[in-house]
Amino acid sequence: MTDEAANRRGAWRAALACMVTLAVALGIGRFAFTPMLPVMLAEGKLDLQGGGLLASLNYLGYFVGALSCAAIRVPPVAMVRGGLIATAVLLLGMGLLNDFAAWGVLRGAAGIVSAWVFVFASGWGLRRLAETGAPALGGVIYTGPGIGIAVTGLLGGVVGRWGSTAAWIGFGLAALVLVAMIWRIFDDGAVAAQAAAPPAAPPAGDALAAARSDARWLVGLYGIAGFGYIITATFLPVIARQALPGSPWPDLFWPLFGLAIVPGAIIGARVPSHWDNRLLLAAGCALQALGVLLSVVWPTVPGFLLGSVLLGLPFTAITLFAVREARRLRGNAAAGLIGYATASYGVGQIVGPLFAAPLAHATGSFAVPLLAAAAALMVGSVLFVLVWWRKR
Repeated sequence: MTDEAANRRGAWRAALACMVTLAVALGIGRFAFTPMLPVMLAEGKLDLQGGGLLASLNYLGYFVGALSCAAIRVPPVAMVRGGLIATAVLLLGMGLLNDFAAWGVLRGAAGIVSAWVFVFASGWGLRRLAETGAPALGGVIYTGPGIGIAVTGLLGGVVGRWGSTAAWIGFGLAALVLVAMIWRIFDDGAVAAQAAAPPAAPPAGDALAAARSDARWLVGLYGIAGFGYIITATFLPVIARQALPGSPWPDLFWPLFGLAIVPGAIIGARVPSHWDNRLLLAAGCALQALGVLLSVVWPTVPGFLLGSVLLGLPFTAITLFAVREARRLRGNAAAGLIGYATASYGVGQIVGPLFAAPLAHATGSFAVPLLAAAAALMVGSVLFVLVWWRKR
């Protein structure tokens, strides 16, 4: 096998391993709660406010995990492997334990672990792709959450008929199988470096002050994006069942959201580097705003179908554009800014369910929380454009 063929094979192995990793840690470990929530509500194990609290605890864990990444000095491979095993154990715990306080601890821990795995698997995978001269495969890595969401959404409606206990245990066992399949791919062996893009340099002089201003805007507006999508991403099956009682469709909207993430991640990774990230972020927020709004103004099967696609398509692409903007502003020293932006996104995710669940419980509908989420996304979109316009 030639060196070029070996590098290509190694790049695909790394990309696919990271794809499966993110599918397990985020798609299953973090977001399996969404299709399980209506099942647990129907069983009487949770009420809506309890479900919202568990969701927010998970997002709080993600926030803590993201902030802690900068202080962790453990090798990336150890973090990824340990995080994957922990994800499977936490999923099994959701089925084996039947106590709300225990579920809260498990969901919070799952959030921490998912942040660790996302950060360290992304870093390991992107480094491997750079070493093998295949950075364009980065989009493959970020299809993982969408694939995991789609699988849990499709299986959730099936295994949920056996009860939430069996479903959680099934997800945990599936995670263990997937982890076993990719375990040996993660190692610290270096790959012969290929010609790579020169390191990005941070701005200097007057540009530094402008970059600091842009960085503050990025952190703030990224938090708005986190709030805007998370209400639908947490309660979509519940919202759809309220709007379409007795219909078989509500269980399919969540996996459709996941499937839409896949092309969005691939397209986002291939967007030309000279396109302005702020305008791309504005477009992503606007698409998600329209997707959220459709579930209120057009609560029909076509409305939910289109809304799920519009919400999912820019989901990971928004993250890619935010990371790219952080690198434009800070160059190779962008890790701190990425951490602050991720933490801001996490705050938005924490606030969303805590805001939506009590309001939906009081009004009997998610209409008001969803309208607020859509408005927040549109405000974020407009502000991204204004920042770009002011800085031209």
